[in-house]
Amino acid sequence: MRMYISMQILQPLIALAAGVAVLLFPRTLHYVIGGYLILIGVLGLLPHIG
Repeated sequence: MRMYISMQILQPLIALAAGVAVLLFPRTLHYVIGGYLILIGVLGLLPHIG
């Protein structure tokens, strides 16, 4: 049995994790934001690639 995670659930979870990381490690803000933007961009393109 496979478990599928929809984009509607995954994006808020990523945003929540990024927010917590920024609060815990404020010096890594630009890395967290950059990683978040890249990840959301890739996830947004996946349905169009396959």
